[in-house]
Amino acid sequence: MLPSDDAPVTAPSDVERGSGVALWRQIVERIEADIHEGHLAPGTRLPTEMELAERFGVNRHTLRRALATLNEQGLIEATPGRGTFVKEPPIRYPISSRTRFSEIVSGEGRAPSGRLIGSRVEPASAEIATALRLPPGSDVLRIDMLREADGVPITAGSHWYEAERCRDLDLLVAATGSVTRALETLGLGDYRRLETRITARLADEEDRRLLSLPAGRTVMVVEAINGDPQRRPIQFSRARFAADRVQLVVKN
Repeated sequence: MLPSDDAPVTAPSDVERGSGVALWRQIVERIEADIHEGHLAPGTRLPTEMELAERFGVNRHTLRRALATLNEQGLIEATPGRGTFVKEPPIRYPISSRTRFSEIVSGEGRAPSGRLIGSRVEPASAEIATALRLPPGSDVLRIDMLREADGVPITAGSHWYEAERCRDLDLLVAATGSVTRALETLGLGDYRRLETRITARLADEEDRRLLSLPAGRTVMVVEAINGDPQRRPIQFSRARFAADRVQLVVKN
């Protein structure tokens, strides 16, 4: 196991020079073994680059190469402002007739949270009007949200609602951090999934910023229509999920 932050600096002999195995590769193998053997549990925060470089007796360039390799292997993940952590297993995310982010994340033993990042009333595009069964150009309320599990961004999404039917919904979302609780206040909490479409693409600049993703990562784009018990559409959403943080499960 790697020393704790209070442990003395590891001697340079912790990696073997002249062994024929590159120092960065030895570091990868040591951290890899600690993760697989359970000495470094998912969610564990690693020491800083400087601390690790000192403990392994290498320069920071060598240490960074090792960390980059572990990141590419999906074993660790750096989150801006939080540090580098042993990666949590993907969240098992069932998509069924009743799909609720907070319930799913809580069921995985993680702490869900959400925050409003923008809202506005705009004319419905042809796609959104069709999804919500409205005349093209009708006023729709757009709500943009970021949702996290244990402080790690999982999905960023845009959600559209008939403006007149869902008046002040954005204010309720801002107050509660939850779309479900906000819709319950309007008497629309018993919504059901009517349709789901799933595609994948490379994360663009906005995805990388919101989801704290490095360049080259993939997002899964989930477009969904949710409706009331009479199957009248309430919401059309387009959410981008960090592909390596969730496992989408389609329930029959």
